[in-house]
Amino acid sequence: MTEKRIDQRFLILCLLYFFVNFASAQRVNTVVLDAGHGGHDTGALGKNSREKDITLAIVLKLRDYIRDNMKDVKVILTRSDDTFVELYRRAHIANENKADLFISIHCNSTKSTNAYGVETFVMGLHKSEANLAVAKAENAAILLEDDYVEKYDGFDPNSPEGNIFFSMMQNAFLDKSLAFAGKIQHQLVDNLNMFNRGVKQAGFLVLYKTAMPGVLIETGFISNPSNERFLLSEKGQDLTAQAIFRALRDYKYQLEKRTPQAQDSIIVPKNTGIAGKEIKPEQKPPKETPATKTDSVPVKKNPGGIVSYRVQFVMFPDEKPLNSPIFKGLENVKMYEQGGAFKYTSGDFATLDEAMLYRKEIISKGYKDAFVVAFKGKQRITNEEARRLTEKK
Repeated sequence: MTEKRIDQRFLILCLLYFFVNFASAQRVNTVVLDAGHGGHDTGALGKNSREKDITLAIVLKLRDYIRDNMKDVKVILTRSDDTFVELYRRAHIANENKADLFISIHCNSTKSTNAYGVETFVMGLHKSEANLAVAKAENAAILLEDDYVEKYDGFDPNSPEGNIFFSMMQNAFLDKSLAFAGKIQHQLVDNLNMFNRGVKQAGFLVLYKTAMPGVLIETGFISNPSNERFLLSEKGQDLTAQAIFRALRDYKYQLEKRTPQAQDSIIVPKNTGIAGKEIKPEQKPPKETPATKTDSVPVKKNPGGIVSYRVQFVMFPDEKPLNSPIFKGLENVKMYEQGGAFKYTSGDFATLDEAMLYRKEIISKGYKDAFVVAFKGKQRITNEEARRLTEKK
């Protein structure tokens, strides 16, 4: 890495923190909608679909919902037709328009046809190999750009090390990005009955140079026949746009401390003539790993036990309230501080076997790196220490 590139990155970081400290962030007046891929960059390919077409269809519907229902919000698109737009240019559009929120729409794909569900990403360090793989797939679009080495400071989309710097750029916006991402997952999962793959962090290039909170939404797997049918349909695209709109409305009202009005719950979909909130996706696909009765462990407390086992699923550099929407769907969430980080656990079990079984449920919710930790009272101990204490009892 040259000294020039280090200086450039340091300057970008300084400018970002200047923006955060002096710009008003308690409003949503301008939103940038980004339809992933476009032009000669088709994105992922399904059996009957192209990612670039689905993302544009959803973005155009979402634009109309915002314009029709939120008159005080300006909507800007990074592309409104089948045009190739470089990743750096998408971020530049958001920055030059002083956007308050950046929303990038994508579709997922894997070699397996069994993977399905929705997940929302915010900028940050890769939490697992799975997250890294998704980021690599989306970041690879820069290879289709001219002079990408200079535009992205020599970034190699296939290098895990190349993503580490990017997480620093978005730390200041992480809380708001996570809050918005949680609302998106709630709407897509609870209202559309989609499988919840969780809110995650990864180093997406389209997010790292945006000077505002932002999310990248993987609306489903077009490699999965059921997800593809839904996303190819007019109804599926409309319901997905509605869900994201509702999340945006709820986020805006919460940020601006506004009270939702009764009419806010009424949204008439375009071209369908039906109330979108009453409609579910045509078919929820089978689980990737069929559950059995033994796969479900009740989340219970462990009163009076010498040792308790919990499942650690995430950590943050700063403390989050236990009732935060990012923990939605998790029971008995607790926090402990260690090594300058705030670590969060779910469940409380008397035996390691129970905790290991519950860990499978946590992983199924999208926390692929979840693992079991042991405590004696409020003190974190090793699993080996816990085993010895249990044996003595």
